[in-house]
Amino acid sequence: MAETKYTEDNIRSLDWKEHIRMRPGMYIGKLGDGSSQDDGIYILLKEVIDNCIDEFVMGAGKTIEINIKEERVTVRDFGRGIPLGKVVDVVSKMNTGGKYDTRAFKKSVGLNGVGTKAVNALSSYFLVESSREGKSKTAVFERGELQNEEMLEESSRRRGTKVTFIPDTEIFKKFKYRSEYVERMLRYYVYLNPGLTIVFNGEKFHSENGLKDLLEDYNNPSDFLYPVVHLKGSDIEVALTHSRTQYSEEYHSFVNGQYTTQGGTHQSAFREALVKTIRDFYGKNYDASDIRKSVISAISIKVMEPIFESQTKTKLGSTEMGGDLPTVRTYINDFVGRNLDNYLHKNPETAEKIQRKIIQAEKERKELSGIRKLARERA
Repeated sequence: MAETKYTEDNIRSLDWKEHIRMRPGMYIGKLGDGSSQDDGIYILLKEVIDNCIDEFVMGAGKTIEINIKEERVTVRDFGRGIPLGKVVDVVSKMNTGGKYDTRAFKKSVGLNGVGTKAVNALSSYFLVESSREGKSKTAVFERGELQNEEMLEESSRRRGTKVTFIPDTEIFKKFKYRSEYVERMLRYYVYLNPGLTIVFNGEKFHSENGLKDLLEDYNNPSDFLYPVVHLKGSDIEVALTHSRTQYSEEYHSFVNGQYTTQGGTHQSAFREALVKTIRDFYGKNYDASDIRKSVISAISIKVMEPIFESQTKTKLGSTEMGGDLPTVRTYINDFVGRNLDNYLHKNPETAEKIQRKIIQAEKERKELSGIRKLARERA
């Protein structure tokens, strides 16, 4: 077989737009057509909303308005607005953003300075508008190329940022936004940010009780063995109960408002902390699987500069909470150990139901292993 030539001519440097457009999967996961909830078009939407959420978390803007009409998406927040001199840079210069400055964004999820640039590069039309201090700045792009920018010295628009984009059909062939997937994403946002209101195509999403609402909305509360145990700290929130009927364990885990569908260090630490606390409380060395059987739970933590295992941020890799806080594992173990233990002492009825559930699970497991053993002997 003849050797292929490999010279200087084969080496290319792509500019930021070309790189994103040539390798979109690196930035937004799979492309898809919108029929699956982790398709790229939802990641584009999520990247824009994440910036609005970061504003809310920093105490700026309690409402986010989202409109999706066929392919056209508009997201408007009422936060601080992008500093006007940096509007173009923030959406078109890689590794440029406010999230590198931990003073302006302490525990944000948009960390890599990539999100809105990816949306910009992968959209056939992208408009960003920032209003602050009585002035407005707009910039329009096509596939990442700046087409037009305009500065209004006097503007009566409310402060905040508005982004409108149309995903590029060259990259996303025949796609369609499905309302049920968008609504599910927005529900998670409001559960994690109690007090935030998101208006999507005229419909309001709001939650007062955070993760407790999540468990009650996604499950049938009459199936709960005992009322949801809801524990909150400054950088952590936990909600849990056991199901009467389902056998599997159910976990919803989040970091800085990001739904980590594949779990990570925080979810592992929570599963471990639950077992340890229950064993300590009852003073019995129950089997971990019996304690966790039928558990329905949610955990959310806030970490400074989290490390995710990919740009799509579905699995947490961080072992540290950041600042002067201990490791993720120690922090969660301490919080659950102290607060769940207190709760069980104050609510003996719940404690009794949990113990009965564990003993029942143990009995079923032993019966099952007895049947298996007998079957093996007979075989």
